[in-house]
Amino acid sequence: MPFIIDFWHWWVLAIVLITLEIILPSFFALWLGIAAFLTGLVLLLFPEIAWQFQWLMFAVLSVLSIVLWRRYYIKNPIATDEPLLNRRGEQHVGRIITLTNPIVNGQGKVILDDSTWKVHGPDCPTGTRVQVTAVDNVILKVEIIG
Repeated sequence: MPFIIDFWHWWVLAIVLITLEIILPSFFALWLGIAAFLTGLVLLLFPEIAWQFQWLMFAVLSVLSIVLWRRYYIKNPIATDEPLLNRRGEQHVGRIITLTNPIVNGQGKVILDDSTWKVHGPDCPTGTRVQVTAVDNVILKVEIIG
């Protein structure tokens, strides 16, 4: 007796994927879970769909749901009161620092809060006040002020 995929198999897969999303929030399994639910719903309405077409439909719905979500998210980003929370370098743009080490050949180091950062900027001695103007990965770009 061949194994037949029924609509509830897809719904069980949807529950597993959504549960996985709750346990390991990746915001990826959710869309696969939604695609599995929709595949099961279509199979409930049209029970004679071949298993190959079911998997194809699941794949297409998965990609489609992720693409639609990405489009929506790009147009409607989540508003937050700390938009730079996970971008530590950008949090320092605009800060004024007194150098504790000189900048030599355009490179130096500064201590900001609890971290040491590489800086790029014009050569200047210890004690010079500089302002962070930009961030390039983990390197702060500085300019001499006043």
